[in-house]
Amino acid sequence: MKPQTPTKQFFDQYQMTVGIDLWNSHYEHMQENLRKLKDVNRNLRQEIRQRMGDCLNDLGIEELKLLEEEMDKASKVIRERKYKMITNQIDQHRKKFNNEKEVHNRLLRDLDARAEDPRYGLVDNGEYESVIGFSNLGPRMFALSLQPSHPNAHSGGTAASDLTTYPLLF
Repeated sequence: MKPQTPTKQFFDQYQMTVGIDLWNSHYEHMQENLRKLKDVNRNLRQEIRQRMGDCLNDLGIEELKLLEEEMDKASKVIRERKYKMITNQIDQHRKKFNNEKEVHNRLLRDLDARAEDPRYGLVDNGEYESVIGFSNLGPRMFALSLQPSHPNAHSGGTAASDLTTYPLLF
């Protein structure tokens, strides 16, 4: 044999010289494995059909009872998973709600603190009926705070208020 001889040709010549098939045992092992896998596949397909309600005529009473018990166990497992998932979702939403509630309360406290600050007061120029009316029109109105060193633009330079309100026109 030459060093350039391909591996397949080397094994083919060896098999012809010795007179045995090197791959026969490997092939038989693979055939046996294939047969076992086909049996498992056939049995699984039959179980699936039985669980779907098909092919029940061939089963005896004991087999039907076992099938019923397996179905009950499977439904309990599914129900437990469903309840666990729902419980987890409820807990997650409850945590989100509590977090948002906490943020809301913090923002309300910040707003109340600003309302107590004299730089953020409301001026009633008679255009609005009351402060309650202002709260009802809240999203349609802007309140801008001026720096204490700047004169109030509405009062002609006198420092009557640091807050200027602008209604939105929608």
